[in-house]
Amino acid sequence: MSSEPASATAAERPDDLGTLSVVGIGPGLPADMTKRAKDVIETADCVIASDLYQAFLREDGTLPPAEQVDDEGRVTRENGHEQEIIRSTMGRQIELAKVAFERVRAGDDVAHVSGGDPSVYGKSDLIFKMAEEEDATDIPIEIVPGVTAALGGGAMVGAPLCNDFCTISLSDKWRGWEEIEEKLRAAAISDFVIVLYNCWRNYEKAVDIVREERTDDALVAIVNDAGRDDAGRNGESHVITTLGEATAHDDKVSGMGTSLIIGNHETETWDNDYRTFLVTPRGGRDVEDF
Repeated sequence: MSSEPASATAAERPDDLGTLSVVGIGPGLPADMTKRAKDVIETADCVIASDLYQAFLREDGTLPPAEQVDDEGRVTRENGHEQEIIRSTMGRQIELAKVAFERVRAGDDVAHVSGGDPSVYGKSDLIFKMAEEEDATDIPIEIVPGVTAALGGGAMVGAPLCNDFCTISLSDKWRGWEEIEEKLRAAAISDFVIVLYNCWRNYEKAVDIVREERTDDALVAIVNDAGRDDAGRNGESHVITTLGEATAHDDKVSGMGTSLIIGNHETETWDNDYRTFLVTPRGGRDVEDF
């Protein structure tokens, strides 16, 4: 295995190649996007992003207004930099990966936009799998991290992830439910705080499995569109409930933007003068332990 620093890789890169950057934009709105992600998107020759992410990126000018983009997706920014903006959809991911490789070989820097963090149920693995499939070992690839839903949702409800936690996707599109159930049960028994992704699929089954290993009074937060304010598909919201009552809140589980945060035996609520928070102390520490 190589131990070369990233700078050495960049130094050895042929001058006629661009870079393929898989860019995590966090929850979506620019305020929660890293400066690195913003810079990569603004300076790319080609940006690949869904309509929703394009709308988010126009909130502060990270992408130019839609009316400035011509019919071929081309736009000239105020600083004179020319970009092409390509619409991404779920059904075009393989095609768009090939397009990205071609553009990089032509010398373009490509920003392939992913919501959240590209390596947390995002686009990173597809890019590497496609590079393997296409024998694209010549393509310089970088991953630009972003704030994933677990972190954004956790921040919205307080500090529920301060002890050990794990994330589990409930999507059974690529793996069987038996495998997902094994992971749920193992996480529940191990007393991890559990963050469930893709809760529009099988969330009631998942809650029932966790209930077999945890008490019904374990605290749960149902979070929608964390960090998106009113710009998401369903609007930013959250409710704090218990494991025993979680499935009674179907009206709060509204799509792919929904995450469930299931607390462990130490997770507790804390109230100030304004609202209720979820907090999981790290190892049960008290103030004098700090």
